[in-house]
Amino acid sequence: MSRLRTRRARPPVALALPALLAVAFLLMPLVGILTRTHWRDLGAHLTSPGVVEALRLSLVVSLWALGFSLLLGVPLAWLLARVEFKGKALVRSLVLLPMVLPPTVGGVALLLGFGRRGLLGPWLEGTFGITLPFHTSGAVIAATFVAMPFLVISLEGALGGLRPSYEETAASLGSTPLRVFFTVTLPMVAPGLIAGAALTWARALGEFGATITFAGNLPGTTQTLPLQVYLLLQDQPEAATSVSLLLLVIAMAVLIALRGRWTGTPAARKDPGAFAVAEEAAGTEPVGPVPPGSPADGGHWPLHATVTGFNELTLDAEPGTTIAVVGENGAGKTTLLRALLGLTPRAHAELRLGDADVTGLPPHRRQVAWVPQDGALFPHLSALANTSYGLRARRVPRAVARAEAQAWLDRLGVGHLAHRKPAQLSGGQAQRVALARALAARPRLLLLDEPLAALDQTTRAHVRHTLRTHLAGFGGVCLIVTHDPVEAVSLADRVLVLSDGRTLQDAPPSEVTRHPRSPWVARMLGRNAWPGTASADGLELAAGGRLVVAEALPAGAQALAIIGPEAVSVHRDRPSGSPRNVWPGTVREITSVGSRLRVLVGSEQAPDLVAEITPEAAAELGLVDGAAVWTSVKATEVTLVRL
Repeated sequence: MSRLRTRRARPPVALALPALLAVAFLLMPLVGILTRTHWRDLGAHLTSPGVVEALRLSLVVSLWALGFSLLLGVPLAWLLARVEFKGKALVRSLVLLPMVLPPTVGGVALLLGFGRRGLLGPWLEGTFGITLPFHTSGAVIAATFVAMPFLVISLEGALGGLRPSYEETAASLGSTPLRVFFTVTLPMVAPGLIAGAALTWARALGEFGATITFAGNLPGTTQTLPLQVYLLLQDQPEAATSVSLLLLVIAMAVLIALRGRWTGTPAARKDPGAFAVAEEAAGTEPVGPVPPGSPADGGHWPLHATVTGFNELTLDAEPGTTIAVVGENGAGKTTLLRALLGLTPRAHAELRLGDADVTGLPPHRRQVAWVPQDGALFPHLSALANTSYGLRARRVPRAVARAEAQAWLDRLGVGHLAHRKPAQLSGGQAQRVALARALAARPRLLLLDEPLAALDQTTRAHVRHTLRTHLAGFGGVCLIVTHDPVEAVSLADRVLVLSDGRTLQDAPPSEVTRHPRSPWVARMLGRNAWPGTASADGLELAAGGRLVVAEALPAGAQALAIIGPEAVSVHRDRPSGSPRNVWPGTVREITSVGSRLRVLVGSEQAPDLVAEITPEAAAELGLVDGAAVWTSVKATEVTLVRL
């Protein structure tokens, strides 16, 4: 039996040879340390009093430097990743500067800034009695100066890869910015934070040039392990080699543990570790009951919004109203929702909910819950913790919040998955958990951006029924962005049709179904929609051709001809009789819709036309892709909607 082997492409010699030389160049010094180490004396060298004291001091200095780097570097990384401001490029350059600056030059700069004759040194000494040079604190400052950039760069990269929708969703659930940072942002970028912290600690442990220049080389005070190596080289080179091996092993251990992930982006983790309890620990117990006027008190909140910017519209709705927002891509549907949340500069909403004007309030205080298209479940929290997040953010006691969250998960059919992480849920299950999280937050305004899109038909029907039941008793207003005509008709009291950010139609579903004012909406509802201009003998179509209609409009009026697919007849030969609109064409596509077939027919004399027929009729006509057919529509079957 022969084996097939895939031959790997050989790299060009002109590239492979220099690459191998580079590896050898980097490897040779390491091999030198290994071959020159006196292994028999290794224990004695590493346990000598001077080395032990230097190692202790190095650990103290590096851990303090790591602490200062976390205290200062984490907020700086967040600022660079999340806030746009003038001079941002300059600030980032300042962060990178210690990485490219010669260490001794860095030490001189620290002396001129914090030394006894520096800019701040005399003030620190005169006011607080703090003298940094030739003191352990000076070694900490030097190590922090050269090591903190590793933390900032690593964490900024992780924050840059974190989708803002997670933080925005947390804010819409009532979480303050600081709580969002500690319960959502930090847990999700934990891999980047840990990697940056490890690199920062390793760099601080090995710092030499800035330390000896700024803090000196005093045994027991500033003489860290790298400085000890420098002294041992003069009198005991074998001991210096042994200590160098120790530092080499520590550095390699850090790099191997990170496995190149120090610039990685955040990812969902299977084990959230210590951060898993952050959401529960961050909330404090309430000092009293839920305040009056909150969503828990059974109030009613009519909506009034005036939106300007990309979207230009006014929206009024009574309590309990559900509005389906529809329109083609780019119409401004999601922008409208984000404007109501106060999350986009593209549009501004003057928003009033009930008697409260929330225009000037930040997102977490508006009591507006949002379900984005991707659900944005927090990957480090269980389904139960996700669902109770908004309640805990509003200071509901933990037991009450978890009970309500479990009840909502049960209603949406995912209660048995309460302790699973989002990574362990299917797309449909995750979407139901995201919906439960929004409903459990007791909002005054509920914004749903295609909430059922990821569900299969059976599950979608169940969730739609549950959602309809809740919305029937909801005291606020709900806006649902959808592309599903069934959702628009079955869930909504009104359908808001957007085009280029403006209101094209705002009417009950029955009115929109009978007289859609948008070709896109008509097609979404399964209708043929042909725009044109009224003439004496019918409608001159914008795409070319003429349509005979039964109703007359003033000549020159712009109108939309609506033709139901069931009103289109399909023939293999030219029909005779009453139809006044007859076109030859070719079958382009046949799709199944329930128990019927939809046939797309293209013609050079008219726009594309969709007909709906039975499978038996299709078989009798012998319809296949590419078949030549005739289509006909009676004039009385055409509905004109004046634009």
